[in-house]
Amino acid sequence: MATYRKIAADLRARIESGELAPGAQVPTQQQLSETYGVARMTARQALAELVNEGLVRSQQGKGAVVRGRRHMVYRPQAEFQPRLSREMDRFMTALIQEGREPSQSIDVAIETANVLVAARLGIEPGSRVVVRKRVRFIDGEPFNINDTYYSYDLAHDTEIMDPSDIPRGSNNVLADKGYREVRAIDEFYIRMPEQEEIRRLGLAPGTPVACHYVTGYTADDKPARCDVFVLPGDRHVILYERTHPEDADAMSQVDD
Repeated sequence: MATYRKIAADLRARIESGELAPGAQVPTQQQLSETYGVARMTARQALAELVNEGLVRSQQGKGAVVRGRRHMVYRPQAEFQPRLSREMDRFMTALIQEGREPSQSIDVAIETANVLVAARLGIEPGSRVVVRKRVRFIDGEPFNINDTYYSYDLAHDTEIMDPSDIPRGSNNVLADKGYREVRAIDEFYIRMPEQEEIRRLGLAPGTPVACHYVTGYTADDKPARCDVFVLPGDRHVILYERTHPEDADAMSQVDD
């Protein structure tokens, strides 16, 4: 194992054990250099590895400190649960109940569909789409992106064009247009972020993201919308809950 990785492993163990608690000062390059008998460049590499993993962050004039972060539990299956408040969506309500401070920015734009979005909406690449761009924040820190794409013809004369929360839900707006959603397909891709995602989320170098595509369909299989969630890997736990059928035991015996 390279020396800098051994130093990083030692520091990582101290962070995971709680010896170096959130907000604690991490040994400086000079201190690590003296403790391990290595050049400062080696100590710098060790600290850079922990920064890339999201375990520590550099503060101007303070050196490196341990990051304090509570993961957001991301529940895709909760999408169509009833709103508990007219003023707040499920994202806001759930986090406030956890004692956290959620917020979000919403922008609406008319763009041309890229290949991935066009394929899911059943339109030609380059066609006009309306996109509601959201960045969701927790305790002032950007946590994830939630961009929703609609065909321009479907959304251009609706509340979807308003850059604010839609209290009755965009699904009801679409239903009024004859596009009541009855099912959705979920796709997850794990990848490195694009430059625009890095900018919007303030991602540290080396942070992977989970990209969640949700395509909603009507009863006659017309695409109603395409959601694109971008979830930084150092900030989220993806939680699915499934109900097993009554004959699950028999099915598991067949699988065995």
